[in-house]
Parts: sequence; structure tokens; C-alpha cells
Amino acid sequence: MRDRRIGLLVVAALLLMLSVRHPTADIRIITHDRTDLTPQRVQAALDLGVFAVSVLVTWTRHLPSV
Repeated sequence: MRDRRIGLLVVAALLLMLSVRHPTADIRIITHDRTDLTPQRVQAALDLGVFAVSVLVTWTRHLPSV
């Protein structure tokens, strides 16, 4: 009876862990000019199940002449 109770607690703890969202890092480096309608961009995402990382980097290829 005691082993069954421990097993039930372990299963309940595992189900609780599965229901919690894993942490996600969202990194955005926006360096393009606001008037640039088509900025250059690199975007990547990595999700390992335990945590996730998303990276977005934008830039302007040609700076406007002043």
C-alpha cells in the first residue's frame, strides 16, 4: 500500500512538471533604420524541451545619405 502511494505521488509530480511551460529566452536586437522597409534580418530558434532560445537580429544594409 505504501509503494502504491509513493508511485501515485511520483506520477502526480511528473504530470505537474509536464503541465508547466518551460522557460523561453526571447532576444531581439533591432538596429535597422525605421524608414528601411526591407531590413536585413537573421532569425533563429532552438528548443531543447527543457528551455528554448529565440534570437532576432535586424540591420540596415545601406545607411541613408544625410
